[in-house]
Amino acid sequence: MVHGDGYDTCRSGTRPARRGHPSLSPDSTMSRKPTKGYFVKGQFVAEGSELDLQLKAELKGTSDSSRTDLKRESDELQELGKELLTLRTDLLNRLALSDKLQEALREARRITNFEGKRRQMQFVGKLMRKLEPEVIQAVRDALDEQRSGSAKEKLALHQAEQWRDRLIAQDSAQAEWIDLYPATDIQQLRALIRQARKDAPAEGNATVSQGLAPRKGRAYRELFALVRAQVSGTTSEESESDDGTEEGDE
Repeated sequence: MVHGDGYDTCRSGTRPARRGHPSLSPDSTMSRKPTKGYFVKGQFVAEGSELDLQLKAELKGTSDSSRTDLKRESDELQELGKELLTLRTDLLNRLALSDKLQEALREARRITNFEGKRRQMQFVGKLMRKLEPEVIQAVRDALDEQRSGSAKEKLALHQAEQWRDRLIAQDSAQAEWIDLYPATDIQQLRALIRQARKDAPAEGNATVSQGLAPRKGRAYRELFALVRAQVSGTTSEESESDDGTEEGDE
């Protein structure tokens, strides 16, 4: 029996029957039609395959996993936009943010109404999704830099508080301090220590006996400013903005 493809099939197999082609082998006569498909990143995807269906579903946005991933990415970028509101100006200016996004952030800072702010942050999130990956990474790096700086500032504050208390309580601490920070104005340091000791409340002070925090004198605060300036590398004027005392110590 001869089929339309020019090959004769029988129980014993397939043999060439096409005229003028006696040299065709049985293997060549059994070749199938080329599989339809396309390439994605160098990989061949056959039409109708599981991978083909998955890619088409993602393209249409009908894949549950794809929708979940997009929602998570959208939420993360919107949260990143919220954190941008707290970023220091110098760090913010280093970022290659569009004028539209910068204006949206400024507007978000001005809005105090809860619903209005929520809608504005959704708009910020939409603009964040248009950023290039390298810009998004730069935003994350800037926020990390700010958090790292805050941690260092807290550590310097804690160290300054410890040194202030040691310098007032222990004479030996002065020599240790001078060895570590020889650039300190020694006369000023000793004068502040002496005055802080004079200003310290007596042990029988009524305020202390009632469990209340004793009021700190000016020398106590100025000593802290001097110490903190050396520890953190700032000026005494900058350090006086946070004298390491609790509210009520003034």
